Amino acid sequence: MGYAELMRSRRGQFALIVALWLAALTGCSTSSVHTSADDDRSLRASPGVHVVKRGDTLFSIAWQQGLDYQTVAVWNGIRPPYTIYPGQKIRLYSPNRTARPVSPPTTSTRTPHGAASVPNAAPAKPAPTLSADSPIHWQWPASGPILRTFDGDTSGKKGISIGGTHGNQVRAAAAGRVVYAGSGLVGYGRLIILKHNDTYLSAYGHNRDLLVQEGDEVRTGQVIAAMGSSGTNRIQLHFEIRRNGKPVDPLRYLPRR
Repeated sequence: MGYAELMRSRRGQFALIVALWLAALTGCSTSSVHTSADDDRSLRASPGVHVVKRGDTLFSIAWQQGLDYQTVAVWNGIRPPYTIYPGQKIRLYSPNRTARPVSPPTTSTRTPHGAASVPNAAPAKPAPTLSADSPIHWQWPASGPILRTFDGDTSGKKGISIGGTHGNQVRAAAAGRVVYAGSGLVGYGRLIILKHNDTYLSAYGHNRDLLVQEGDEVRTGQVIAAMGSSGTNRIQLHFEIRRNGKPVDPLRYLPRR
């Protein structure tokens, strides 16, 4: 074999080796894509199921869906202190019924300024001091004018809006425990949810700063936030009261001004 033929033969062998190497890389890449897609499918919620994300709590999931957190806990066999984990699937319907379509909540993983970062697990702290039948003495969470009253027929947020200026004090409308503090529920801005007893929750949205963290026990009238306009285009406090997970008119509970 002449020199020229020998060189052509070696070039051919080299080209074959390169081709086989590239084919192997392509196969590995395709395998990785399939694995990633499989992982994504495993974390995708089916109708009536919420996949827990970092920052979620059982209270915030139930709140977004207009459900009672205790009912959701029973449906999923979750016991106090209602600890949940990222990737866990939460059923939003009774296991004795066929799943009904539930619009998945739009969430944000951004941690707001002034709020504590939520760990992977979302453990609740010891139960609040109020029992289920304890009377609640409500007080106004802010002193500004009412900008919007309760409308039970509208979709989305159901509460009242109270006006004010940046930095005005936002106070706990009743004693309880902070079960959510963050900005993961789109449309509420920087939000605080308080659990007062097994029946009542209250929420405080659009704050500039959050001054409490999940698990904190608060007193009636304690300053818990500074008023702002996060998640909206006007300075205001969005205030809600929920009874067994359902929105009720706060003006029926707050004292007359």
